Amino acid sequence: MRSGPTSRVLLALAATGLLLGAAGCTGAQSGPTRATLAKATAQTVSVASASDAVDRSVRTSRALFASAPGAVVAPAGDADAVRSAASAAEAAHVPVLLTGGDESAAPGESEGKGGSPAARELARLGARWYQAEGNVRLDTDVPEQDAPDGGDAPEPSRASRQATVVVADASADAAAVATAKAAGARVVAMPDGVTDPAAAPDVVTALHERRDHPTVLVGAAFADLPDPEWTVRAAENGWQLPDGGQRPFDGHRYVALYGAPGAPALGVLGEQDPTATVRRAESVAASYEGLGDVPITPAMEVIATVATGDAGADGDYSTELPVSTLEPYVDAAHDAGMPVILDLQPGRADFLSQAKRYESLLSKPGVWLALDPEWRLGHDQVPLEQIGSVKASEVNEVSSWLADLVKEKGLPPKAFVLHQFRLSMIQDRDTLEQHPELDMLVHVDGQGSQPDKQATWKALHVGAPEGIHWGWKNFYDEDTPMLTPQQTMADVTPTPSLITYQ
Repeated sequence: MRSGPTSRVLLALAATGLLLGAAGCTGAQSGPTRATLAKATAQTVSVASASDAVDRSVRTSRALFASAPGAVVAPAGDADAVRSAASAAEAAHVPVLLTGGDESAAPGESEGKGGSPAARELARLGARWYQAEGNVRLDTDVPEQDAPDGGDAPEPSRASRQATVVVADASADAAAVATAKAAGARVVAMPDGVTDPAAAPDVVTALHERRDHPTVLVGAAFADLPDPEWTVRAAENGWQLPDGGQRPFDGHRYVALYGAPGAPALGVLGEQDPTATVRRAESVAASYEGLGDVPITPAMEVIATVATGDAGADGDYSTELPVSTLEPYVDAAHDAGMPVILDLQPGRADFLSQAKRYESLLSKPGVWLALDPEWRLGHDQVPLEQIGSVKASEVNEVSSWLADLVKEKGLPPKAFVLHQFRLSMIQDRDTLEQHPELDMLVHVDGQGSQPDKQATWKALHVGAPEGIHWGWKNFYDEDTPMLTPQQTMADVTPTPSLITYQ
């Protein structure tokens, strides 16, 4: 794995900060005769996410080129001109710069101090010429001429490499795509309607394969990425879910076995060894194939800390299973391509201290975390005598710690599961904090008759935080009756993202 965030450089090309290449603003007549690439290392992440295509074209040029002998300029609103500019720029190995139209109409008024963005970029590049496509005239000392057909490829500058350019919308950013190709970069397009690279399998694959190259994210859609550097690092990790992508609940549904190793009374997961558990999970998940339009992935939810009636040596009424006991299940699941959720039943302990016990496992891709407030007890409570509860503030401490772990280690996003079957189990639920590194899911654990379970399901949805996902549990022995896979998918609405069996 690559080094942590402190060793990486995040070049967020925001409105007030632009990436400057190695070449300064040399005079137009003394500019370069051959383009050079901007300084960049494998750790460099640049973002061109302005809402304006003109701005994005300039920012892409700055991210990729330290200097260039010239550029091809076109008005942003003229698709034919942009296509012509793209062809000419790729052949000449120079950037494409966009303008808002005829920029000579009122020099100095709409262009701002120092001329238009395109004119300023020509100066930064040290350009000796520019070619205009369409209705473009620039207020610049750089002369207009035709781009050479078949210019030299750019020279790498010191500490620079050919970048990977991820484009949110190739048609909206045809100029940036042409600039990337002119620089020799690899261009990867996001799927239609997808704005999170973690949810785009081909993008994750490309970033993993080119993890030794700098990355440029181009597109207005990327303005909503809260942490572009972590997003790229996570993709470079290369881990993906069986049906592709890294985002847990984006286009994925899970069917999981629940229980504790070697404890059949606590759930079906404990009825067999890890290898047999994998086979059984795959068999149960297979019964959902063809039901719904979201791929089904088998999974495990393993109880890592078990609430007990015995206070134990530490007095917390919770038995913390050693990592060595859980590792065979984690390893077997990993080899089978299925995620594992570690479930905490803390007794009188707190969730954060227990979660930290399993940091080594949670530092693995595909190992997620669940909190079970039913078993979060007060200082004078014991298991099975009452239903436990937890304050949202304690949950937030755990989610913040887990999100920081994900960022620190460059891990893919994780699922963060909260078990609940009474509103009182999570106090002040509306103050739960969500993190981009985590997909939060409320798992509804009610058992008994189906009318009662449905009533619990509906009650917990009222006033729930926006953006969370939902899970449902089927009990082999306690449900009367237990829903079939067909009934689970038809009767439980909205359709749960995680279905567990106990």
